[in-house]
Amino acid sequence: MSELSLFFAQNVSSDVVEEFIVSSRFKDAEGKAVSWKLRSMNEDENQECRKAATRKVKGKNGVYTPEIDPNEYMAKLMAASVTYPDLKNSDLQKSYGVLGAESLLRKMLLPGEFAALGERVQELNGFNRDMNELVNDVKN
Repeated sequence: MSELSLFFAQNVSSDVVEEFIVSSRFKDAEGKAVSWKLRSMNEDENQECRKAATRKVKGKNGVYTPEIDPNEYMAKLMAASVTYPDLKNSDLQKSYGVLGAESLLRKMLLPGEFAALGERVQELNGFNRDMNELVNDVKN
């Protein structure tokens, strides 16, 4: 196998899927906390989330510039990463009186739980390392 073939699509590990207990408030029949299933995504999916969270804002001299709403972007990233529970399920959304996966997350979770899920989703998608760590790894 040539060195280049290490980068071929069939030789790269696919989406990372992991379980994460977002909250101890969601319990199964035995009273144990239920794990949520999270997946990683590729940059194309990330771009879709970023684009969906971008609005044109009127600036000086009537010029419109794109501006990303960081809260909306993070909610979209989180909703796209959660595979269980199914946040797009209409019955689940109806039970909380909301429409949309992002709104459902905001309604289901306490602020600290929402933040913990966001942090885990960022780590799962490779946002957990800053540039200095990467530079040091490359140097060594």
